[in-house]
Amino acid sequence: MAVMDLNNHVQGVTMTSSTTLGIKTVLHPVTDLEKAKPVYTALLGVEPMADAPYYVGYEAEGQQIGLVPNSDMTSPVAYWHVADIEAKLAEVTAAGGRLKDSPRDVGGGRLVASFADPDGNVLGVIQDR
Repeated sequence: MAVMDLNNHVQGVTMTSSTTLGIKTVLHPVTDLEKAKPVYTALLGVEPMADAPYYVGYEAEGQQIGLVPNSDMTSPVAYWHVADIEAKLAEVTAAGGRLKDSPRDVGGGRLVASFADPDGNVLGVIQDR
């Protein structure tokens, strides 16, 4: 376990004040949107706010739950919302994370990226502009 000193250093990695805004988005890979939609609608108790062949999204209790068909994801990915995606990626890669997907604009000024922790767990970051 890393030990943090009062100068915001973790084992030689300088941390910035770039904190997260919490996990607000979780994307789930699905093979069949038409079969998955009723299950997630029943679970969340709301109809999708976005319903397209490439993505179905729900807004439930302040969280965004997305269904992504035919993706390379092998399990759900939690996305941490951040104010500065580049700064956060620099911090996590300096700390030992491995960049998986570079930041890309997915529409509406939203940038998304993902990285893997040292055990290969995939984590995502989102920046809304």
